[in-house]
Amino acid sequence: MNFALITLWFERQRYLPGVLAVAFSALLIALQCGLLLGLFSITSLPIDQNTAKLWMGSLGVLSVDLGEPIPEYFSSRLASQPGVVRTEEYLQGFAYWSKPLGGKELCMVVGSSLDDHSLGGIAALTPELRDQLSEPDAIVVDVSDLDRLGIKGVGDRADISGYQSRVVGLTHGVKSLAGPYVFCSRSTASRRLRVQPGQVTYILGECENPSDAPEVVESVRNRYSTVSIYAKDDFSYRSRMHWLTKTKAGVALGCAAFLGLLVGAVVTYQTLSAATRASLREYAVLRALGIPRWRMTRMVLWQSFWVGIVGIGLALPAIHGIAWATDAFNLVRIELPWLLQVGAAVVTMVMAMLSGALSLRALQGIDPAVLLR
Repeated sequence: MNFALITLWFERQRYLPGVLAVAFSALLIALQCGLLLGLFSITSLPIDQNTAKLWMGSLGVLSVDLGEPIPEYFSSRLASQPGVVRTEEYLQGFAYWSKPLGGKELCMVVGSSLDDHSLGGIAALTPELRDQLSEPDAIVVDVSDLDRLGIKGVGDRADISGYQSRVVGLTHGVKSLAGPYVFCSRSTASRRLRVQPGQVTYILGECENPSDAPEVVESVRNRYSTVSIYAKDDFSYRSRMHWLTKTKAGVALGCAAFLGLLVGAVVTYQTLSAATRASLREYAVLRALGIPRWRMTRMVLWQSFWVGIVGIGLALPAIHGIAWATDAFNLVRIELPWLLQVGAAVVTMVMAMLSGALSLRALQGIDPAVLLR
């Protein structure tokens, strides 16, 4: 191991392309996967940023944005469950936003209770914004979607599903994937979504003890077969996985990450093979001194190991730096959970070790006789 490190240090210019290839692979894998997680976390934003622990919706609902109307009286089914202390009606669905200067944009209308302890209201809806949303036809949009919606800010008006709406406030950082979020009261949302009286999209529930949510879910599923019910985390995961596996965006980002791994593997293999071939005379000297092949093989593998370690060490600060910069400039959201970072490091190390193992072919024909040429 020590000899491998010394060789890497004194031949650092020869091994530098391999180190950079490993760093690039780790960087691309982590960023692509982190971007994927961050992108699809937007789809579950209404679930993740409110306090509801239970979500009851239409049968077989695949994602939070694909809910269909259910009778409002279904709330009694959830309220009657042991451990459920409160229920609340919730509306969400797609509608068409008509821009003041022409053109339409698909938007996501979200209607929730405006109480201070609302289960469906996200954290970005401050008490001031909720108070303003109590006005008829009042809506709140995110500041990042103003250009997309064709408006300039507070006070502007637009048509949503044939109903005039007035922007009374702005949120910050509430980005969307399929369509801009439009927050409003339940009565305002019901008209824009053309929901029949007595119908809602979801019924939210709060448990006295949050750990009781799985038991409530199981009880409702056993008693009622005409609705779907999920605990908060399960519904969030279901929504993300639907967008990840059922849309081409997830496949495209996954292919890009695989391409980065493939490019890094090829460059690392070529670098290690070239370095091994360039050192054939040195290996021939070791062979002439009686050093067995297995020890030289182990040294090459140690070199591959350290190339991987150094490459990952260079990649990690760059990964976090890019993630911080994109968040600071409000560009995209990159999630970097520790499991993702460990996974990217493991995959990159396996790639480096396999590249080193393939480069061992250069040692197969080593012969001390090359020293006489």
